[in-house]
Amino acid sequence: MARALLVLSNDIMRQRAIDWIRKAPANTRVEYKGPKRTLSQNDRMWAMLTDIATQLSWHGQKLTADDWKLVMLDALRRESGEILRIVPNTDGTGFVNLSTSSSDLDKAEMSDLIELMFAFGAKHGVAWSDPAMADRSAT
Repeated sequence: MARALLVLSNDIMRQRAIDWIRKAPANTRVEYKGPKRTLSQNDRMWAMLTDIATQLSWHGQKLTADDWKLVMLDALRRESGEILRIVPNTDGTGFVNLSTSSSDLDKAEMSDLIELMFAFGAKHGVAWSDPAMADRSAT
């Protein structure tokens, strides 16, 4: 088996994982990840990124929601103490950040990202379009 993914959703799947580990050849790598982020978390992230993108400029540049996602992911990784992987781009005129994409975030990491964006938005006067976020800003 080259690659496999099990979601530990019930006792049968947990037992299958145990069996696979017992039978795994030496030097097999096992990766553990928390529960995958939710669709509502994903929706909230994109709503917040859109609010930030439409309301703010960054160092004189208007950034897209996709650009802001990269900025916020970088901030999340720096805040968590993760070692950032940054390499020169192919023509030597800048750099490329090789850190984790948002699709790899688990529920807890996504919550941390949303909290980071909320704090950033509050600091920079972002008016949230999501009523739940706007209510939160009022408190």
